[in-house]
Amino acid sequence: MYHQTKLNNGIKFLTIPMKGTEAVTILALFPVGSRYETKDINGLSHFIEHMMFKGTLLRPTTMDISKELDKVGAEYNAYTSRDYTGYYIKVSRKHVDLAMDLLSDMLRNSQFNAEELEKEKGVIVEELNMYKDNPTMYSEQLFEETLYANHPLGRDVGGQEETVRNTTREKMLKYYHNFYEPQNMILALAGKIDDVMIKKIKKYFGQKGNTIKKQAFKKFATSSIKGMAIKVFYKKTDQAHLVLGFPALPYDDSQIPALNILNIILGGTMSSRLFVEVREKRGLAYMIHSGINRYQDTGNLFVRAGLDKNRLKEALDIIIRELNKIAKDGVTAEELKMAQDNLAGRLVLGLEDSSEQAEWYAKQALLTKQVRTPEEEMKRYRQVKIADVKRVAQTIIKMKKMCLAVIGPFVDETEIKRLLK
Repeated sequence: MYHQTKLNNGIKFLTIPMKGTEAVTILALFPVGSRYETKDINGLSHFIEHMMFKGTLLRPTTMDISKELDKVGAEYNAYTSRDYTGYYIKVSRKHVDLAMDLLSDMLRNSQFNAEELEKEKGVIVEELNMYKDNPTMYSEQLFEETLYANHPLGRDVGGQEETVRNTTREKMLKYYHNFYEPQNMILALAGKIDDVMIKKIKKYFGQKGNTIKKQAFKKFATSSIKGMAIKVFYKKTDQAHLVLGFPALPYDDSQIPALNILNIILGGTMSSRLFVEVREKRGLAYMIHSGINRYQDTGNLFVRAGLDKNRLKEALDIIIRELNKIAKDGVTAEELKMAQDNLAGRLVLGLEDSSEQAEWYAKQALLTKQVRTPEEEMKRYRQVKIADVKRVAQTIIKMKKMCLAVIGPFVDETEIKRLLK
């Protein structure tokens, strides 16, 4: 069982003891991501994540940080999303002191060296280019850019080359101090933990910060999406890469269990409806699946595929037919049971690792009103009825709200609109 408390400086602290492991993960999560940025500083949350590894007062260079962790075989990384930014270190339990010391040092004492900042601009621009050159990766960004239009949720988490190049140390420090304060932090410690380790958290993370509270994000109203939206990105490819989807539910919506079950049945497995109809029966695609993105106040359900560009109309017809069918007719009792069992199995496998446990609880502490254990979450899935799945399908799958992003050798949206007719 997890335990949640609050340090004197405002940090929300979660402990998740695990049996059968000698590893410990410490994760710090902050309520800041690309949706908090204005257009001119798009990508700054992600840029700060990079700079956290570029040197502190005690460890002046990247090598000083990485060598300490590499010599004990640690796993360490960071990630930025639209809603939050996270930093974690996973080590053998005998090296927990090092992990706590180093992570707290990075978060409190990073220097944001001007010379390193200039060098890192090139690194981030190449990262953006890498994703843009990969249609499978870039198609989802193009989809959300279209779905959320000019709202910050539609912008690339990594930013644009122009905004990255124009980043200054002054902008970065101002943004950093707006969010990286103790009272904004969720701290999770998971794995083979004991009382001694828990007490040491106060030593490494108990320092007082300023009184700055997190800034409010700009809420997104799904009702602002009017009509079908289509976007084409011309690229000379052998395949047509598409993401087709709809506005869906916020992170903590009560219908999320039903939506997850819908997703599994629709395109979440190799026995799902879309996989069977598009790939197995007709050979139209190698990659075809559905998925869900969840944010604090909205979300989306999407279908992603890499298709034979000459049979794009046929594939679109099948995908749209299956979407309409599941919304009109719902799912069977057999499909419901399979999806519930599938989610139970994925939950067990996904939470075997201490880093996954840390993220499971930390994200809930940040984004939900109630932190649930895996057992409590699975109980919610078991309670879903056939009618619940049909209801959520009919709520979300509405062709007048459909958003479609396509990457391939197509001149403009006119070609795709003609195919949809």
